[in-house]
Amino acid sequence: EQLHQQRRYLSENEAANVRLSLEQFYREKKLPTDFIRRLATAKTQAYQTWIKARQANDFKLYQGALHTMVQLMQEQADLWGYQDHPYDALLDEYEKGATVAELDRLFESVRRELVPLTRKIAEEGTPTSSAFLTAYYDQDQQWALGLDLLAQMGFDFEAGRQDRSEHPFTLALSAKDVRVTTRIDERNPMDMIGSCIHEGGHALYELGLPAGQYGLPLGMATSLGIHESQSRLWENHVGLSRSYWTANYERFRARFPLPTVGVDVDHFYKAVNQIAPNFIRTTADELHYHLHVLVRYELEKGLIEGRYQVFELEDIWNGLYKEYLNLDVPDAKRGILQDVHWAEGLFGYFPTYSLGSFYAAQFYAHAQAAIPQLEQEIARGNSQPLLTWLRQNIHQYGRKYTSGELCERATGQRLTLDYFMQYVRKKYSAIYNMEL
Repeated sequence: EQLHQQRRYLSENEAANVRLSLEQFYREKKLPTDFIRRLATAKTQAYQTWIKARQANDFKLYQGALHTMVQLMQEQADLWGYQDHPYDALLDEYEKGATVAELDRLFESVRRELVPLTRKIAEEGTPTSSAFLTAYYDQDQQWALGLDLLAQMGFDFEAGRQDRSEHPFTLALSAKDVRVTTRIDERNPMDMIGSCIHEGGHALYELGLPAGQYGLPLGMATSLGIHESQSRLWENHVGLSRSYWTANYERFRARFPLPTVGVDVDHFYKAVNQIAPNFIRTTADELHYHLHVLVRYELEKGLIEGRYQVFELEDIWNGLYKEYLNLDVPDAKRGILQDVHWAEGLFGYFPTYSLGSFYAAQFYAHAQAAIPQLEQEIARGNSQPLLTWLRQNIHQYGRKYTSGELCERATGQRLTLDYFMQYVRKKYSAIYNMEL
């Protein structure tokens, strides 16, 4: 009521900051001190138990701690409140406004479209040899290349830096200080390249948020899904594109002449885009990745609504991997124990990984429509037109809009899988020389 009375004295952005801050304040107040204490204790115990279970390769050691965590997540959903489904309350923490009803439709499309498409490529596609990518690639030369690629995409080294870590991440220390990390495998240069570009995409988003709103909602990222859309857009639509390697392949060959003898840019482009099902989500290609997320979405939604019980989870997981990826999971470490998210209480997080890729495809398609020469510019090593479009249509708004509202504002419609499917069908039809 007070906000309503004072609204006439606030600008549009000031009112948005107050509204969003109050929403977060009242949401946090719904969690009693005792619950927060119990949740913190359970997270610590679940994490330690998960580590021990992974070391022993035995899911049963983790079941009790996970059961406790699921109960706490159900309690948290009740405390926060929801209209249609308890999982909606947990989703709202990471992707405000997202609902089970919306995600069920989206992931049903993923199941219907991607499962047969990946099977068809596996059965009928003409593969390209990628053996040269497992040759020796000097770590110092990889590091120097990664810095060049970050600079090319617009990362400002006066406003950040890159370091190494076991698991790449991006850290925003202020509106004008964003750090990124990468990892280097001397037998897999694309790990470093993909990490640099992916984390660079996150960093460009952080550096594109309005600095004058730093510390306020309008100076923060819209959601995890939109944040992931920025990293996936740069990593996949740019960094794995034919145009990108037209600009950068000779630079790559100059640093690694021996492994690339006899490998031209077309061979290289097709090799780095080969797909195959695998057990581990974090190393999956851009098609199978979403089948990994689909499994996790179905399982954690089922746990929260009480349809699945923890003791039966490993069998369900293995069955879904056989159904969706045609894989027989060999053990718990490469199966249900591979992710730490549930031990940390991150229920509702996994869907944002796929939402990011789907938003990325929709954003990129509209950037292409707005910039007719975009591919030619990228082929010349100039990604500034794309960055400008992202700054104007995504970055500048911070948390002013929900993900769905921002998507509709930037593209004229809510999120749909259609753009992603158009992108992958066109791309992989050419790579595998087949009609998809």
